[in-house]
Amino acid sequence: MFRSAAGIVLFLLVWELTPRLGVVDSIFLPPFSQVVQTWWELAAGGQLWGHLGASLARSLAGFLIAVAIAVPLGVVIGWYEVVSDLLNPLLELFRNTAALALLPVFVLLLGLGETSKVSLIVFACTWPILLNTISGVRTVDPLLVKSARSMGFPPFPLFYKVVLPAVVPTVFTGIRLAGANSILVLVAAEMAGARAGLGYLINASQFNFQVPQMYAGIITISLLGLGFNQALVTAERRLSRWRY
Repeated sequence: MFRSAAGIVLFLLVWELTPRLGVVDSIFLPPFSQVVQTWWELAAGGQLWGHLGASLARSLAGFLIAVAIAVPLGVVIGWYEVVSDLLNPLLELFRNTAALALLPVFVLLLGLGETSKVSLIVFACTWPILLNTISGVRTVDPLLVKSARSMGFPPFPLFYKVVLPAVVPTVFTGIRLAGANSILVLVAAEMAGARAGLGYLINASQFNFQVPQMYAGIITISLLGLGFNQALVTAERRLSRWRY
């Protein structure tokens, strides 16, 4: 904990000193204290919260829709070999397609509104959850399943009490990867036709040469990603207490 904090403090110190000592041009990399002051002004004026709320709504909507789709689908594909054989070619095709490469397609099909942005986040978040869920179901200890069947567990209780608890850690690995994806793709999506959001704030600040404001937006989106990841870690610990 102390080493982690020391690393962050050292990084911020280097950031503060390098522009002040002329190592880098302060126009392109303003001192950290100036960025913090700009961040505070944006927060006090309410501008930052508006952009943060717009980004959070898009990211959460896409992420939750992806979880709702990918977890049940991954369980079915992982459990039933027939479904796996049927869908595997499509999975291989789409899992190797970069989400950002599809941004123009989503914009053409769904327009510049919220639907295209949320759909792109859904696409980017679905694959890590789906693939980890499939892997988790397929690698459940066969002894657990055989033992449950020998004790007379019907199919649904077998799934609910044996398979699902065993796959929770693997599924959450995918969910955490999806959480990071939702933030990464969000920025790119908001740079295309958005009028609010942290990606829009960063992009607009860059075009208007408001460099401290651009860094304030980058810091905010980094903090959003950290908070999102920490929330998922907490949820994982609550749902898999037997591991700790």
